[in-house]
Amino acid sequence: MRRTVREPGAGPRRAGPRPERAGRVRHAGLRTGLRWKLSAAIALVAGLVAFGLSLVVHNAARVSMLDNARDLANERVQIAQRNYELSGRPNFPGVKIDDPDLPAPLRAKVEEGRRASYVSDHGDGAPDIWAAVPVKDGHVLSLHTNFPDRSTDVMKDLDQALLIGSIAVVLGGSALGVLIGGQLSRRLRKAATAANRVARGETDVRVRESIGGVVRDETDDLARAVDAMAEALQQRLEAERRVTADIAHELRTPVTGLLTAAELLPPGRPTELVLDRAKALRTLVEDVLEVARLDGASERAELQDILLGEFVARRVTARDPDIAVRVVHESEVTTDPRRLERVLINLLANASRHGRPPVEVTVEGRVVRVRDHGPGFPEDLLADGPSRFRTGSADRAGQGHGLGLTIAAGQARVLGARLTFRNIRPLGASPDLPAEGAVAVLWLPEHAPTDTGSHPVLP
Repeated sequence: MRRTVREPGAGPRRAGPRPERAGRVRHAGLRTGLRWKLSAAIALVAGLVAFGLSLVVHNAARVSMLDNARDLANERVQIAQRNYELSGRPNFPGVKIDDPDLPAPLRAKVEEGRRASYVSDHGDGAPDIWAAVPVKDGHVLSLHTNFPDRSTDVMKDLDQALLIGSIAVVLGGSALGVLIGGQLSRRLRKAATAANRVARGETDVRVRESIGGVVRDETDDLARAVDAMAEALQQRLEAERRVTADIAHELRTPVTGLLTAAELLPPGRPTELVLDRAKALRTLVEDVLEVARLDGASERAELQDILLGEFVARRVTARDPDIAVRVVHESEVTTDPRRLERVLINLLANASRHGRPPVEVTVEGRVVRVRDHGPGFPEDLLADGPSRFRTGSADRAGQGHGLGLTIAAGQARVLGARLTFRNIRPLGASPDLPAEGAVAVLWLPEHAPTDTGSHPVLP
């Protein structure tokens, strides 16, 4: 029970607000989107502000009503004191002489010769208002009243209004957060989509144009920075591609002359070595030129309708009759036969050079698989894809120049196909164990490609 004593004319001694019971917090799963985070933050801040203001308003209104009640009790006890001193008996309603229930703090003030009032708050109902004053014959005249019912009703109405207002503020803040966060989230998603298109090689895409909008904010600054970065990288890559293509083109003539001169040498082991190195150099120059053309994104497929299983079987048999071809399901596809053969031959050459026999080719619908039984692809190739002039792990070093799979991936992109690589391991085997083979899978699209770089939708 909390009590306050006040002498007439003195300021109120205010006690702190009653502790509120902690409500149960319901843990709900929230999306990690920006709009929901922003909405939750605004709702939380709005709720805290509304709760704090509600406590301040409630406490201020209650203290004001208690002050009015105490002032009224003091006035009434003063009237009762004058009547008692004139008539010698308490004739005012509710007034008592030497009330035994008089609170001890109030009695101590009155015994000092002061008039005082006192509030007794039980915490489970309306507070009690006491007022007391000493009279001339040494007795104590006191008045005991309850908090007015009208004031109690006013406090209940005020609390209800504060609760409704707080809920409205929280809901309004949440709606505002969803609106603002949704707009910002849409702009960021559009920017991310455009950036991914740039990463896939679509050089005509601009992030700033993709996000649109009239408002200029930090998202526009980010979009402009990404566009500037993409343009700078594109210019640099284009310059490097041109230099590479020019160098390779300039090397074709002297390499061809070198190969022709080597063929005129007298037969013998030295001549064979020179011819072998000259042919390897010519192959390298042609591969570099092909990579440069593929990097320029100007290649287009010349489409024809072919039976995929029959086409693969004929090309594989012509290259190596010992390689087994299994056609699980025949399918007619629209593609570029020359580029498809280039991809297939490069995959077979990679399997023969870096893997171990037997090499197996499987055709199932629009999917072609080339598998060997060697040590598998290196981890960096599985993670990042083929890279030019990188031959992989130590067991593959020293053989080839790393352009075979790069050309295969580039030609597959022109066909609108998808080329994937993985290693074969027993089910449940640790990744640290050696692989039992490598498999390259070519997914041809269901529809003919309409532009360079399209990808099929995989099931």
